[in-house]
Amino acid sequence: MSKPIQLYYWPTPNGWKISIALEEMDLPYDVNLVDIGAGQQFEPDFLRLSPNNRMPAIIDPNGPDGEPISVFESGAILQYLARKTGLFYGQNERDRVAVDQWLMWQMGGVGPMAGQAHHFLKYAPAMTPPHDLPYAKNRYRAETGRLYSVLNHQLETHEFVAGNFFSIADMALWPWVSLWRGQQQTLDDKPNLDRWLQTIKSRPAVQVGRAVDAERRSNLQSDKKAQELLFKQR
Repeated sequence: MSKPIQLYYWPTPNGWKISIALEEMDLPYDVNLVDIGAGQQFEPDFLRLSPNNRMPAIIDPNGPDGEPISVFESGAILQYLARKTGLFYGQNERDRVAVDQWLMWQMGGVGPMAGQAHHFLKYAPAMTPPHDLPYAKNRYRAETGRLYSVLNHQLETHEFVAGNFFSIADMALWPWVSLWRGQQQTLDDKPNLDRWLQTIKSRPAVQVGRAVDAERRSNLQSDKKAQELLFKQR
């Protein structure tokens, strides 16, 4: 019997990508919590897995050559798991190209821009001293909205992001887009995006993956210790 994958995780959008994928792929896994608010991502043991001090990361005891392999970066983990299982990566090379381009779009666009929108709209104004920066708030709110308009347009003619099949690109995007309210976005003019969000949310594996250790998710607007660790100036 295969040993479970070790998932190094905290309940954030990037963490949810992998817990959702593992549930969708029906892969056994153990959760190893990396409390980013307590600074556990800076501990030497974790840095050996993820040199950029970011979770998630995995160790697969059953690697490609039968030996353990560790993988960091959420997009790379999704690609690895899709190749390992042959699932959620389309049926042919054309499908895989479509999946990869939207996965890269999430990693290079939606994730960073939505993350900065969260930071400047919610967390920076709550810091001590406050950093209420209208230019930054408007910049990242607007860019996140532009990206969601691109996604809405894509979903006008496709059931899912990369085509008419559910893929790891959807798994990468949904955790971030599902937090649209905190990014001060609207779905009133994005009916296709709204439909897609509800479709993904209804999947049982997505619900289970999203709920993994959800009770540990803290409110960074009031957690001053976590703010100091996560947002400290160097």
